[in-house]
Amino acid sequence: MFQPTLLDNRVILITGGGTGLGLSMARAMAGYGARIVISSRKREVLEASAEALASEGLNIGFRVCDVRNSDQVAEMIASVVEEYGQLDGLINNAAGNFISPTQLLSPKGFDVVVDIVLRGTFYCTHAAGRYWLENRLPGVVLNISTTYADSGSGFVVPSACAKAGVNALTRSLAAEWGGNGIRVNAIAPGPIPTKGAFSRLLPDESWEQVMKNRIPGGTFGTHEDLTNLAVFLMSPLSRFINGEVIRLDGGEQLNGAGQFNPLRAIPEDQWPELARKMRQGGGSRS
Repeated sequence: MFQPTLLDNRVILITGGGTGLGLSMARAMAGYGARIVISSRKREVLEASAEALASEGLNIGFRVCDVRNSDQVAEMIASVVEEYGQLDGLINNAAGNFISPTQLLSPKGFDVVVDIVLRGTFYCTHAAGRYWLENRLPGVVLNISTTYADSGSGFVVPSACAKAGVNALTRSLAAEWGGNGIRVNAIAPGPIPTKGAFSRLLPDESWEQVMKNRIPGGTFGTHEDLTNLAVFLMSPLSRFINGEVIRLDGGEQLNGAGQFNPLRAIPEDQWPELARKMRQGGGSRS
């Protein structure tokens, strides 16, 4: 899809990069020539993931960091710059989420998600942005949001609130820092299966089909769907895209928004008879 040298020599830091979508983005971007640093709180996970990618001939480093701690974040950014001599891009992928009726949610449960998703994204973006601004350097930030950040969603209230803040941060900093050569965008993925995390958000396996039925194409997204878009947004090919939150959900949200979209369930061969009955019924009402 892209030239093999698309991200040559760019240093990109990916939070939550040891597993799931973060690791997939790390692999993809390293494959296009980027020098990747993945981070999370778990050293053993990072070591295993970095070793696996290095065995594929990819340039991968790692940093142990809790994004909820602003001091640790500042130290991480400084150490990446010190070792690599630069930092060109940041992907805020670290997240936390769980399903719960809101009345059963504890204040601590709310705080944990908001601290990782919103505060963590701000701390990392703030530290990277200060480095770029103080040194008069360009930079690229990509935030991983969610499709319900703008609409809201029951049963994931902490995540919805935090991701809504991430969207606002994305748009606000794009306007504030865009004149300094710093781009800030976000991807809002729909359902993309990931080992462990995806299953924790479904009450049981039967809900997978319920979720698929919400998507016009009837299938979940793939890691490749996300990584292709992420590579593009982190590359010079998207130099004029700034402040966008791009929905990547196969039309799921639009399908749920349209009042008559459930009519998709009617078999095509039944439409002529239905049309005849509706004409006999007097047509539309206004």
